[in-house]
Amino acid sequence: MSSELKYLSGFDNEFATEDPRCPGALPEGQNNPQKCAYGLYAEQLSGTAFTAARHENRRTWLYRIRPSVVHTPFQKIDKGLLTHDWDTVEPNPNQLRWQPFDFPEKNQDFAQGLATICGAGDPKSRNGIAIHMFLCNKPMEDKCIYNSDGDFLIVPQEGTLFITTEMGKMNVEPNEICVIQRGMRFNVDVKGNTRGYILEVFSDHFQLPSLGPIGANGLANPRDFLTPVAWFEDREVSQYTVINKYHGHLFAATQGHSPFDVPAWHGNYVPYKYNLSNFMVINSVSFDHADPSIFTVLTCPSLKPGVAIADFVIFPPRWSVQENTFRPPYYHRNCMSEFMGLIYGKYEAKEDGFRPGGASLHSMMTPHGPDLGCFEKASNAPLKAERIAEGTMSFMFESSLSMAVTPWGNNTKVDKNYYKCWQPLKKYFNSNNKDSNVADALTKK
Repeated sequence: MSSELKYLSGFDNEFATEDPRCPGALPEGQNNPQKCAYGLYAEQLSGTAFTAARHENRRTWLYRIRPSVVHTPFQKIDKGLLTHDWDTVEPNPNQLRWQPFDFPEKNQDFAQGLATICGAGDPKSRNGIAIHMFLCNKPMEDKCIYNSDGDFLIVPQEGTLFITTEMGKMNVEPNEICVIQRGMRFNVDVKGNTRGYILEVFSDHFQLPSLGPIGANGLANPRDFLTPVAWFEDREVSQYTVINKYHGHLFAATQGHSPFDVPAWHGNYVPYKYNLSNFMVINSVSFDHADPSIFTVLTCPSLKPGVAIADFVIFPPRWSVQENTFRPPYYHRNCMSEFMGLIYGKYEAKEDGFRPGGASLHSMMTPHGPDLGCFEKASNAPLKAERIAEGTMSFMFESSLSMAVTPWGNNTKVDKNYYKCWQPLKKYFNSNNKDSNVADALTKK
């Protein structure tokens, strides 16, 4: 079995893996022997403070052909449409929706194709988030990127990502996600037009949400998160470019060898992927519409208990069986910011207008909810057990931060008619008839 198809399974486990071409590359006993096998160098990648509590401590030991410090000085390069300047565009509390973002007209790779839509906070103080699109059509070739500002949660929407990391390889397809954590070098190969979403968190790392009364099982299962096994290449090149995202800017250094020269590693600070179809949906089987927090796959907590810097939430195919209930999402104003994307299919609350590869943003306390068609249909539908969201996967990046839109987000593919989907909602109130309802009003049309 090829290395890109073999995975270690788990979420918070301690992993130990070596490329079979170098048996015994992993040391026995102490982490850092005086002399590593095969003449390798030991290097630790720390994702948390050295003194973090044991259950929160994240670090991995890499046994590599050359230490990662072997490169020329970093020089600032063009960052394109990547930005963490949240003060360029005037604040706008309105509901926003974007049509599918266009694929690039010229050749550009993953690093060149990063475009920031919105965000809040500051990577220098390690508090905040950014939401990006990636729009690319060519492989990175002899180039890699790593992020000093935060973690990338990557959601492909069109095209497969063939990702090489220092810990091994991952292929990530639409309806899968992957997380590349702070400091991990990775290369992305693509075959033609490729598009997707990125949630970047500056504050901490993603983790599974607490299950509370749900119990031991449900939502995303830890054993379904997949981590690559060790794979290395001992390859010298005339120039390999290492790109660093730092303080919201891009910098490049060069070196004469591949950075993916790690025959063995062990630790718990790793890249990982997850197939969204493995999510175990929890839902109401009696009445009422449960809050969307029951669909949380991963969360990045804030310092305030129960409040997230960012949640990654999905709305997968599921059964709807509630009685005496308006089943679609309820009309809502929220103290959180809600950014939604669509991987494929039609979102049940807005079957028209919200399209795969597009997005919407409902900012803090800005009202939103089903459009007219969804409201009237759901208000009169027979309340029998039915499958909803079949052939659909939508998701939400939800944050306790109040996000600002970038110039690119403000001027690219914006649906200026989005507000009109709610304008036809009409008054059904009749003070003389307690039983007046939508069906009566529709009959009188």
